[in-house]
Amino acid sequence: MGFSVEFACWLLVVFALGENHLVSGGCSGKCCRGRDTNCLTTDWRMDRVHGTCYCDEGCVRTKDCCFDYFTECPAQDCVVSDWSFWSGCAKPCQPSVRIRVRHIEQQPHNSGQPCPGLEQRAGCREYRDHLGRHCGFNSGPALITSMAFAKGRPKHDSYGNPLNPGFCVEFKLESRTPHCTVENRPHTLWMRYITEGFNVCVACEPPAMRNNTSSCQGDGRESDKYATVLHWQAVGNPQCSGTWKKIQKTQRCACPPQHSFVFI
Repeated sequence: MGFSVEFACWLLVVFALGENHLVSGGCSGKCCRGRDTNCLTTDWRMDRVHGTCYCDEGCVRTKDCCFDYFTECPAQDCVVSDWSFWSGCAKPCQPSVRIRVRHIEQQPHNSGQPCPGLEQRAGCREYRDHLGRHCGFNSGPALITSMAFAKGRPKHDSYGNPLNPGFCVEFKLESRTPHCTVENRPHTLWMRYITEGFNVCVACEPPAMRNNTSSCQGDGRESDKYATVLHWQAVGNPQCSGTWKKIQKTQRCACPPQHSFVFI
């Protein structure tokens, strides 16, 4: 009887110690951001060594996390909202930029994926001033941007009537400035595909298309000879420019996507 009581007391002591170990050990309630050397406890580490282990985000890199770090401190990736609508051009009647933004809805935790960029810029041009008057139809070099810009263009007028679908002009690139490849901003990456010797297709659509002539600035309509060298400039980086020769005018653009652009 005495032995049984003594054994039962011993079991209670062991259970109490074990319960205390479960409460004090591990990362439960101890998750910390960044590298925090005070965010520690004593328990089994992931390398199966018992001793000091950590529950901060930096322990993943230093490989000294407690065994339950990934279950008690699960990684939470950054969450961002959808992109806003594109803004209007910063300046009317001339080559400019438009902007769209998104915001952070959840910051990353416990080594989760960091937040991506929150702002995008793209070259643009508008043909009405702040008073609604037509503008920006002066002669000059062809102003071009990526085909992605055309996705945001209206296909119908204010009365719901379909707009002129426009046409496509194929050019052979003769020259370009080195500035087209050194720019590394998101809204200028498309300029890297402007390569000498390649044929490119450029769509002429409203509102870049002049209503009175059904042409776009710099599309070569003024020249009767297709071999005439014409000038172009990339919107979003004025230093990216060059020359090309008109090959043909077609109803639709048939060049690969990376070699397809639009008049601005």
